[in-house]
Amino acid sequence: MQKITTFLTYNDQAEEAVRLYVSLFENSKITKITHYPPGAPMPAGAVMKVAFKLAGQQYVALNGGSYFSFAEGVSLSVACENQAEIDRLWDALTADGGQPGNCGWLKDRFGVSWQITPANLGEILRDTTPEQSQRRMQALMKMYKIDIAALEQA
Repeated sequence: MQKITTFLTYNDQAEEAVRLYVSLFENSKITKITHYPPGAPMPAGAVMKVAFKLAGQQYVALNGGSYFSFAEGVSLSVACENQAEIDRLWDALTADGGQPGNCGWLKDRFGVSWQITPANLGEILRDTTPEQSQRRMQALMKMYKIDIAALEQA
């Protein structure tokens, strides 16, 4: 059993968000959907919680109304194996109103912050001469979606 579970609170798009997320990652699925009962702060029968696994990790998404919002200080970080995975995830998560951010960060259309980075980003940045490392870091700081080849050439 996983001891700590990330809990994401949406206005009313929890199920829509989770369906997108589980479609993007292997070993992902919705495990349970519960609905609000009569007398709850949301309409009876509306989706309350969606329990799901994302790449094998357990999460819960809640429709909690407009009382909560996401902040960039918390993000989901994805270590990508190659440029194709970066491109696929970046395109899917910025689609339909998502917002690109610097250095591989983005916000999806639901307001959740993500870091879409190469798994070997640390190696790319440090396994060089100090001058090349500085050039690579400067190149990274100018990027939105990370371009592995461009970083390696910097």
